[in-house]
This record gives sequence, structure tokens and C-alpha cells, in this order.
Amino acid sequence: MKTQDTAELFTQMIDRIKAIDPVNSRTWFDDLRLVEFNGGRLEIGCPDEATAQFLQDQCSRTFTQAAQNITGHLVSVHFGINGSSQTHSAIPAQGVLKLHPDYSFDNFVVGPCNRLAHASCMAVSHSPGTTYNPLFLYGNVGLGKTHLLHAVCHEARKTESGISICFLSCEAFVNTFISAIEKGTLSEFQSRLRSVDILIIDDVQFLREREQSQEEFFHTFNALYNNRRQIILTADSAPSELSRMEERLISRFKWGLVARLDAPSYETRIAIVQKKAHLRGLDISEDIAALIANKAQTNIRELEGALTIIYATAKTAGEPISLDLARRALGEQMVSAERPITITDIINAVTKYFDVRQADLQSKKRSQSIALPRQICMYLARNLTKHSLEEIGGHLGGRDHSTVLHACGKIDQLQQKDPATRRQLDELSRQIQLG
Repeated sequence: MKTQDTAELFTQMIDRIKAIDPVNSRTWFDDLRLVEFNGGRLEIGCPDEATAQFLQDQCSRTFTQAAQNITGHLVSVHFGINGSSQTHSAIPAQGVLKLHPDYSFDNFVVGPCNRLAHASCMAVSHSPGTTYNPLFLYGNVGLGKTHLLHAVCHEARKTESGISICFLSCEAFVNTFISAIEKGTLSEFQSRLRSVDILIIDDVQFLREREQSQEEFFHTFNALYNNRRQIILTADSAPSELSRMEERLISRFKWGLVARLDAPSYETRIAIVQKKAHLRGLDISEDIAALIANKAQTNIRELEGALTIIYATAKTAGEPISLDLARRALGEQMVSAERPITITDIINAVTKYFDVRQADLQSKKRSQSIALPRQICMYLARNLTKHSLEEIGGHLGGRDHSTVLHACGKIDQLQQKDPATRRQLDELSRQIQLG
């Protein structure tokens, strides 16, 4: 195939990808480079490892589908770093840090709701272990904690290329610790975690009631702190509000800086919408940004969801994005925005969607077919209602607030990794809001 024909094919493929998967499409897709297309093997060059990882994890299936649609043949897609034929390096080995390319400080919108958290993350990324140690970030789901953690890693790597970083969810920390005990590799686990330059634990509240894990983390914390290594922790609430956590740990969480992230103001939401739109290559007016900011008032992911709906509607209709189209795209949600949503509404929608009984959701059954819909109920109730964690748990079999928190964290992590789960949540939210 001629070089010119191959280049045109690749351009068509990128356009098809943006139409197929608007959620994961980015403006920088246009900067990707076709390295080789030979014998059904399509090799794509990426500017850095984080980009290659994002494409491998989030977009591999979409790229393959688009390539096969355009060529009419079976195609295998491979992502590598520009200038290197070692495409396998784009797929990280177990334990290698995986970062989202969008989650940088440049792409983070700073406002009154997050100014301290942003400034402190910037500081520790340039001087790990010496400025604020530990750094403890807290706030509700969808306010930017994960974005800041990734940004710290990106910036720290720019500042010092050889820096060692361990970034784990609390659940991963606990599971890896348990696995190390079972396999007899505890000393190796301890050595690895206690020798890094930066240790990041996301959702540290999940250490609640795990006494042995808390004991292990206590000693890991002390080893890192005494060696002036940076510790960054996130949670859904302040250290003093972490119930069933050892007091000696809570005390250490307060040693450095505790920074809270609040829901963004109207002006900040508009700026976030414009930033997210720019990343996706969307040209939206201030009026459209204001429309979205009014629609989604508490959660940044709701802003992203509204953008996705508008983008998908424009692609389907073959129309440019206008205020009228945005109103039509978001019309159903906007009409029902003032209707108060109850936990009963959510339970009814989930039981119908997953074809399960309400009695099963409220039972002690733990099978995946029941546990997942139950956790989704808790997640939606926390994001769509003003009920407390205790009230949500009470409606679902009398479960305590820590169980609800765990469920919300698990579903939030799942929807970030799995587009199918994200689509399920969006569809359920739409059904619930429409009543």
C-alpha cells in the first residue's frame, strides 16, 4: 500500500474512532503517528508511556474495530513509543506505574474549592518528602482527588526522571499484603513499599476494621516518614472523621497538611466544562458551558457525562454543536432536574434493570449477581440523593456506613476502568431522573 494511501487510511480511522467512542476520544489522537501497517499488523507511535498505556487500557478495542471497519480486513493494533519498535513496552508489567495522560496539572482547573489541594500537590511534586509530609487530601467522589494524584506523579517524573513511585488503591494495598502473607513474601512486600521515594494510597478509609493491615501500614508509614520519603493519602472524609481507624494512624495522618476538596462553584464548573471540551476537541460556546454547569452542580463526572451526551447527539444527528442542540440533548435530564429522587426510585430502577428482587438486594446474599446491583444502588443513592450513608445502608438491609462507603468506592473505580459499567450507570441515572 502506498504511503499516501496509508496516511489517508489512518486519518479515516481516527475520525471513525472519535465517532465510535466519544467518551475516550481526545484532541491528541490527531498527533498519533502511524509507524507501520503490514500484514494485518498496525503499529501506532505514541509520544510517551502514559499515552500508550491509556490507549492500550481504554481504547484498544475501539482502535481495532475502527481499523477493521476502514480496511475490511482483520487487523491487530499495537501501541508503542515514538521512535521505538518495542511495542510491548507500552503494556506495563505488574506493579509498573500507570498514569492517565489527561490528569496533569495543566489540565486541572483551580478554583476556591480546590486551591489549597492543588498548591500542596504542586509543592510535594517538586520537593517530595520535605514540604508537606504526609499530604492528606479528602472530599466526596468526583471532585478531582485522583486527577491530582496522577498530576503529582507526572510532575515528579519530569522533575526527577529516576524517581520511584508506588501508587496503590487502599484495596490493592490490602490485597497485596494478604497475598504476600499467603505466599511467604512479606519481607519482599515490605522492602518494596518502604524503599520508594513517593507512596500514594488512594481511599485510605478502606483500612477501617482491618487491624492487621492497619498495623502493617503503620510501620510502612513510619519507615517512609523517618527516611524523609513522601506519603500522599486520600479519603472521603477528614482524618478525625475516620471511624474504626487506629488513633495512632489518625494522629500521623495529621502530621503534615490536610487539604479538603469541595464541590466546584458555578464559575469553576464553567471553566471545567471548557477544559474538558478542549481536551475532546469540542468547540462549545460559553452559553453551552453555562447550560452544563447549571445542570451538574456537585460532581465533575456529571459535567463530563453531559459533554458526552452532547457530543454523541451531534455526531448522530450530523449537526454542529449549538445551544439548541445542547438543550435537546440534555432536555430530558433538565426537565426532571427539580424532581426529588428517593432511594426507593433508585431501588426500583436497579431491580428492573438487573432483573433482581428487592428482597434479594436487602438480604445478606453475596453472589455477584446480587452484590453488584446492591453496590450500584448505594453508589447511585449517594450521588443522586442527599441521604446519609447510614440512611442508604438502612434501605439496603441495615448495612452500616462503612459498607456503603466501600461499595461507592468499588463502583467508582469500576466505572473508571470499564466503559460498559459507565454506560450502565449513565442509563440508570437517566431512567431514575426521568422517573
